[in-house]
Amino acid sequence: MQKKIGVMICGHGSRSQVAVDQFSNFVGKLPQYLPEWPVEFGYLEFANPVIRDGLDRLRDLGCNHILAVPGMLFAAMHAKNDIPSVLNAYSKEFQIEVGYGRDLGIDANMIGAASARVEEALIKADANNQSISREETCLVVIGRGSSDPDANSNISKITRLVKEQTKLGWCETGYSGVTFPLVQPCLEQIVKFGFKRIIVFPYFLFSGVLIDRIYGFTDLVASEHKDIQFVKADYLNDHPLVLTTMAERVKGILSGDNAMDCTMCKYREGILGFEAEIGLPQASHHHHVEGQGAQAPGSNVSECKLCEAFCTGVCRLEINTHDHDDHSHHHPVYPHADHPLGPESARKLLHKS
Repeated sequence: MQKKIGVMICGHGSRSQVAVDQFSNFVGKLPQYLPEWPVEFGYLEFANPVIRDGLDRLRDLGCNHILAVPGMLFAAMHAKNDIPSVLNAYSKEFQIEVGYGRDLGIDANMIGAASARVEEALIKADANNQSISREETCLVVIGRGSSDPDANSNISKITRLVKEQTKLGWCETGYSGVTFPLVQPCLEQIVKFGFKRIIVFPYFLFSGVLIDRIYGFTDLVASEHKDIQFVKADYLNDHPLVLTTMAERVKGILSGDNAMDCTMCKYREGILGFEAEIGLPQASHHHHVEGQGAQAPGSNVSECKLCEAFCTGVCRLEINTHDHDDHSHHHPVYPHADHPLGPESARKLLHKS
């Protein structure tokens, strides 16, 4: 049988319609970088089309060899377990070949895109106050946060590499959830360092609930420290270097450059505190929210510490529909869930278990 290749970009999905639109726009630009193959996409959860829908469209085009990549920055549970589980099941059901690529990861192009976003923010900041030097500026990179220590450590490396390129005075790393330090306690510690300017850069691909949360907590801390200039850098989005990296990940499947970095993977190595997760079976944990629709800005608002303290007018925090009592699957408890700078939701899950 003649081989016909199709490309599948596997996104996470979001309750934010803005984020979903940005992802589809991003994928819509990829054919410029991969003109020889049809490109489709699908989401793991919270949005349509789901991953199986994208695979169906490629199969309808006659594709019998799928090059699938995670549309994600790093390899944590979604990229290592959830997406491969969906792809493996589809490949077995329809007897078609599905190759799987690696995450965007730590890459010179990704560092270039991140540094460009920080430089853009610095240009805007200098337009308002040119008297603050780079040496008097601290870079704070905010990652998604994960129960995978390897993925969390990657954000710290990104932070340092971007700091080296932008030549700023200092750098720190925070997280939007799951792990620590969260945005607010991270910034509250940094203001003690005495820097005149703080650049807050969300190392995220697209907008959404968590970007609103990061910027909201930045505004909250800034309101209490008016002597410091807080600058909110833009997230990565469809920067050309990100698109270039994604295309390289697709092509890497054919050349054999698709092995994720397993050196410190908690599913393979005995990472202190994560020993119980070694060799866990590969399975998707998101079937119960697969295909749930995204929501428009301003909807689905719930109470949170940010809303209680400082209303930004743009916060779209998610309602927790992920009730572990109602599902048979199990997430291992994050061993550092009791950390005082971490999320309350993790502590509740720890004590509940």
